[in-house]
Amino acid sequence: MATTNPSLKLTHEGALKALAGAVAKADELGVAQNITIVDDGGNLLAFVRMDGAKMLSRETSMSKAITAASHRQPTSRLNPADEIKLAIAGGGRLTNLEGGLPIVIAGQCVGAVGVGSGTGAQDVEVARAALAAIDAEDQKP
Repeated sequence: MATTNPSLKLTHEGALKALAGAVAKADELGVAQNITIVDDGGNLLAFVRMDGAKMLSRETSMSKAITAASHRQPTSRLNPADEIKLAIAGGGRLTNLEGGLPIVIAGQCVGAVGVGSGTGAQDVEVARAALAAIDAEDQKP
């Protein structure tokens, strides 16, 4: 039995490329966003608060990214009935708000993107642009 597994890792260069793709989409939509990119363990790799983005959406973008990385699925797929339990169990860091998508490459989750400050649909569209920028698997909520 093996004691280790080979794994893919999202690099800081990949995180910055994803971030740039997301910023370009937010600019195209005319919506200032907070955009967070984390690795598969929820550790921050890249972040931007675009000029005019809502200050508190910085926190929701981080929570969305951590949740998507932790659960390996879009945040909007989490059961709404579990919303309070998720928040309590995750120390306020887990959420089912739209805008968090896992970054999946070759079938493996290597991180996640969280976007906040627009509508839920805008946040998802910007997050999907981050995935497209690095050829990650498209995640439709």
